[in-house]
Amino acid sequence: MAIQAINVRNQFRGRVKEIIRGEVVSEVDVETSSGIVTSVITTRSVDELGLKPGSEVVALVKSTEVSIATL
Repeated sequence: MAIQAINVRNQFRGRVKEIIRGEVVSEVDVETSSGIVTSVITTRSVDELGLKPGSEVVALVKSTEVSIATL
């Protein structure tokens, strides 16, 4: 799966390795073929996306931001 509006070189397919939950924001570590990519997103987004270790995701990188999309 590729997100069409984002340049393909800025997409890293992988699996959630670890989630460090906070009250407002959480860290999501994604294991990719290029290494670990970490995203800091709202804890609400973690819950709404149903993220958990082992979830297959795409890390979308834009400048210093890393977003997460479920597959």
